[in-house]
Amino acid sequence: MVSETIAVAMSGGVDSSTVAAMLRADGHNIIGLTMQLWNQRRLAGHEGMPEQVTGRCCSIDDIYDARRVAETIGIPYYVVNHEERFERDVVRPFVEEYLAGRTPIPCSLCNNHLKFDQLLIVARQIGAGKIATGHYAQVAFDERSGRWLLKRPIDRSKDQTYFLFGLTQEQLSRTLFPLGGMNKPEVRELARKYNLVIAEKPDSQEICFVPGGDYKRFLDAYLAEQGDARRIDVGGEMVTSDGEVIGEHAGVHNFTVGQRKGLGVATGTPLYVIQIKNDSRQVVVGRDEDLYSRTLRTRRVNLISTAAIGEPMRVAVKIRHKHQPAPAIIESAGPDQITVTFDEPQRAITPGQAAVFYDGDVVVGGGWIEV
Repeated sequence: MVSETIAVAMSGGVDSSTVAAMLRADGHNIIGLTMQLWNQRRLAGHEGMPEQVTGRCCSIDDIYDARRVAETIGIPYYVVNHEERFERDVVRPFVEEYLAGRTPIPCSLCNNHLKFDQLLIVARQIGAGKIATGHYAQVAFDERSGRWLLKRPIDRSKDQTYFLFGLTQEQLSRTLFPLGGMNKPEVRELARKYNLVIAEKPDSQEICFVPGGDYKRFLDAYLAEQGDARRIDVGGEMVTSDGEVIGEHAGVHNFTVGQRKGLGVATGTPLYVIQIKNDSRQVVVGRDEDLYSRTLRTRRVNLISTAAIGEPMRVAVKIRHKHQPAPAIIESAGPDQITVTFDEPQRAITPGQAAVFYDGDVVVGGGWIEV
């Protein structure tokens, strides 16, 4: 293997730490980089937020762990502060999406705007030709099409390609995913082999800037801090699909499509949120069967395996991270738009989430769900 300078995005977790150790053992010149994205003390104790706030990807403890790993394997290590850009490109859009009645994916925004954008810029500045991350995915170059491909990993239970659909050809050409051919137990065993202090560290499942996963409390605290708390109090009507008003709600940000609990109304049959109308501030509820639909439209599309969708294309489409990709036809619906028609109706298609298109193991591309 030819030795090269590689910047490793180190979050302080097992996966990225093992990547750094693996590449270092292979003889590469490795530089560890951690992005400081959010001040975990910023909202501590504010408007019901916990006094002690901890998180992943940007907490002080995680930075400390990443630094210890760097010292153990003998590589230079730097912390790059991108708090201002993270708030602009990830946190504020997260807040605005919820206030508009949509359900955002901050991890995808972070990947698109920071981890595979700003990190590549920093890597180039310090002389690294490529970056490597601990994501479970694979990247390959297709000689026939002349395009870089994003592919699903061997360990499907850890597949993170859903969050990576926004990667460009330039970004993929300079990115390594060394864990794509491994499963998690193998990664932990390697971490033990390299004597990494984080070998037994549990995986994080939380949004890094939302402690405990309580996004509603975070919205309250953030908007209060911004002097814009009045926006959170805009309530509206709760209606049935035929327009009957059956109650009131305290704000569309409290709901997501498919939600059953916490609706605040009692009826003889279970009710689910089937639509959120931001313009009228109405939350539409109905039966479980009302949640199923065969079609959706995506905007802000990013295509990876192909430059354009000419003729209708048969793919499998994933509409949320844990969703099993379902057979469908995709076709262009105009500039930067793709419509999806599923073979079978899918449950709870949610605006604000992503629809990611797969051709076998290859990610064709994806876009943000509008309807």
